[in-house]
Amino acid sequence: MASYQKRGETWQYTISNKGNPIRKGGFRTKAEAVAEATEIESNLNKGLLPHLTLELFDDYFENWVKIYKPHVNKNTRERYLTTLETIKEEFSNKPIQHIKKQEYQLFINEYGKTRSKATVAKLNSHIRSCVKEAIDEGIIRVDFTRNIKVTGNDPKTSEEKYLSYKDSQKLLKELQMNLDVSLNYYLLLLALTSGMRFGEIVGLTRKDFDFSNNTISVSKIWG
Repeated sequence: MASYQKRGETWQYTISNKGNPIRKGGFRTKAEAVAEATEIESNLNKGLLPHLTLELFDDYFENWVKIYKPHVNKNTRERYLTTLETIKEEFSNKPIQHIKKQEYQLFINEYGKTRSKATVAKLNSHIRSCVKEAIDEGIIRVDFTRNIKVTGNDPKTSEEKYLSYKDSQKLLKELQMNLDVSLNYYLLLLALTSGMRFGEIVGLTRKDFDFSNNTISVSKIWG
């Protein structure tokens, strides 16, 4: 049988469990404490032990990637690691059990201010898959990613993606005047005059250049 105590502005429940009482506090209302305690008592009656250890969100996500995503390709793995770094920045030392839906939506809204909707959707899909696993393991009860509204910026138009002929001529002139400043200017000049993609340019090696015939062989890209 559970008992309830008010401590300051929050509520705590205590469940007697064969000499090992289960306690948890921090509930805004008594009703919230009663709801969780009732579910735990129901599970105890079924022989199911509750998961009482707090799991840091970033640690859990990192372990989830190691266990469930060991065979993804390099680029996909880099995307998961990018999501992990974002979790570390936004939810540092935050247990996954303490993340509320409104808090997560606010995070998505803020993240989407400087990213495309596709980028936000990809990050949310990574976290959502991880959260579902946490629910299956009994670590959390509520899917705080459910029905989250994915925000973000709309894709750029074709006009925004490419330089006009007039602007490209201005850039060409500036690059030619500053080639002695940095190797980066040569790379930009090569991109502008050849149409090669970034991955193709940084993937070039010395043997790809044929100075006798003034040609460049594009046979690979930098992953």
